Parts: sequence; structure tokens; C-alpha cells
Amino acid sequence: MAFTTTITTTSSSTIRSSSTNLHVSALESLADITTLSIDSGDIDTVARYAKTGLLTDATTNPLFVSQAGANGDARYEAMVEEAVTYAKRKTCSEDGCDVPEETLNLAIDRLAVNLGKELINLVPGRVSTEVDIRLSYDTEKSVERARSIIAMYEEAGISKDRILIKLAGTWEGIQAAKVLEKEGIQCNITLVFSFLQAAAAAQAGAYLISPFPGRILDWHKKQSGKEGYPPEADPGVLAVKRMYAYFRKYNYDTICMPASWRPSRGASVDGSDVDEILALAGVDEMTIPEPLLNSLSTLQADAVKKNCDATLDAAACNDPDFRLTKESFASYWETDVCGQEKLKEGIDAFTSETEKLTKILIDKF
Repeated sequence: MAFTTTITTTSSSTIRSSSTNLHVSALESLADITTLSIDSGDIDTVARYAKTGLLTDATTNPLFVSQAGANGDARYEAMVEEAVTYAKRKTCSEDGCDVPEETLNLAIDRLAVNLGKELINLVPGRVSTEVDIRLSYDTEKSVERARSIIAMYEEAGISKDRILIKLAGTWEGIQAAKVLEKEGIQCNITLVFSFLQAAAAAQAGAYLISPFPGRILDWHKKQSGKEGYPPEADPGVLAVKRMYAYFRKYNYDTICMPASWRPSRGASVDGSDVDEILALAGVDEMTIPEPLLNSLSTLQADAVKKNCDATLDAAACNDPDFRLTKESFASYWETDVCGQEKLKEGIDAFTSETEKLTKILIDKF
């Protein structure tokens, strides 16, 4: 997918109603009950939506960073050049020599920070920056890289309170978050496809999780052969609601921020692209890509109903607060086929994007 710097499909007047406009959009109504984040690394897109006042945070991932590396836009090219120069200076890598792994890794992290710095200037809240996905099963190295990322932000005068470190929802990634949270570095556990991952993350003290209802739906559709589900019966929606209810019942502070959406009723059904978003309205936070923000901005406010309620969902939760260990997590994980398959798929996809970025950066040295 090509990285574009400007995609203009909705004017600011239709995104944010003026005081004289009787139309109130579903996007505005949703922002009243759920904190909204934009899932994009496109500076122009983030800037345009940030001006509406409806968005608080921004999330990035290896795909966005890889796209920035290949973009060709002068702004992104400057980020890449600075990342390469910085990595050379810090690791003493000379021009024309083989590029050491340490230098490449630092350039990758620096580029992610450079993109994050631009987004921080646009949104009032936090920006998520992901640790190298290839370290998803290495707690120690994940912690080390996370500390380095935070140090680069702080060198630029950006407080760690504005940054969320993204880590994959493996046992090792969750344990890295446990270490980092104790140091005041807040974490976003991503690629969450199961209640088990969510419970482990909450017990580790993770600031936030990013469950992917759309990809959970994909798995269940493949298994069942169904073309779609009613939004309230969407397996991805039900999985997220279960996680949210568990957090609220047992007073975990972990924020539930679903991401990666699919049409519950099937893509052929008009308006189904935002099915899962509307079905989870009222959850703590959501991160939403531009096309779905556009869709929400064209819907009337009455499309939004509060379908997640902390008190009611906590009361309905039937899950015990069982304490997970490495051994019990592994035992339960063996039975979670959806979680296993989708986590591997997600890690593999992001690893591929990181490898693409590595090749781009090598050519810059």
C-alpha cells in the first residue's frame, strides 16, 4: 500500500459542525463518550483531524514507519536522512562500510521517533511508538530498546508522559511492559486477540491494550464459513467487551483501546464499515484510521449508542481474577488457536515491513 501525504475526502466543515449547523455527526457523538485516537502516520491527515478537536492521541506501527522511509516526500526524506546521520554518529559507522546491525536498529528507532515527534506537535495527548517487532519474544532486549526510544524523545524535550511504548502481546512483551511500567514508562500492548493476553497485560500493569476485533472476526468467519454477523454478536466485539468488563470489574487501570476494524455484517452491506466501532461505543478509547473517521463524520449522531458501560459491564462479568504465571499462561495459550494464529500473522506482517525498512535504510548509508 502506498503512503500518501494527503487524502482529502471530507472537508473540515463536515467533520466538525459549526454552531449554526444543525447536523451533529456520529464522530462528534462518539468523541463525547470514548477517547479517540487516529491510526495514521500521515502528517497531513493527522493535522487535519487534530484541528477538529475530536482526537486526543495518535498511534503508529512498523507499516507507517516503513511507508515514511519510502515516501519520497521531502518532510519524510528529512526524517530518514536525520535518522541515518544520527545512527552513524552514535555508533561511529563510517560511510562506505558494511552497516552494523546496531547502527541499523538505531536508525529504525530514530526514524520512528522522528515520526512520533511530528505527531506529538499535532495531537494533545500521547503518541504510540513501537519497539522492533522482531524482539517480541525477547523481554530484555525489548526493555533496552524501549529505554533508548524514550531517551531519544527526552533528548528532544518530549516528556515520556506523552509517549506510549508499543509491545506485542506475547508473554515476553507483556513482561517487558511490567518492567517498563515500574520505571514510569507507559506501555501499549498491541496485537491482542484473546482474553488471556488482555488479562496478563492488566495484571502486569500495562497502561493500555490494543485488541483487534476485526482480525478476531476474520478468524471466526474463516472457521464458520459465515459471511457476516450482527454487530452485537460479532466475535471480535464480544471479545473486546469481555476484556473491558474484566478490567472494570476488578478495578484494573488498564485502558481498553480497540483497533483494526472490519464490517461485522460484511463489506457488501451499506454502512457496515463502522459496525464494530458503533458496537463498542463507550469503551475507554479507540484508534481509528482516516477512512473510518470519514465514514463516521457523514453519519448522524443518533447512530451512536453507548454500548459499553463500565458499571453494567463489570456487573455482567463472570470471569474470575485468576493470577497468571508464565506456566499457566503457556498452558492456556496452547488452547487458544485464534490467538496463536492471529498473533503470529500480525508479528510476521510487521516483521516484513521492518525488513523492507531495513533495506531502504541500508541504501541510505
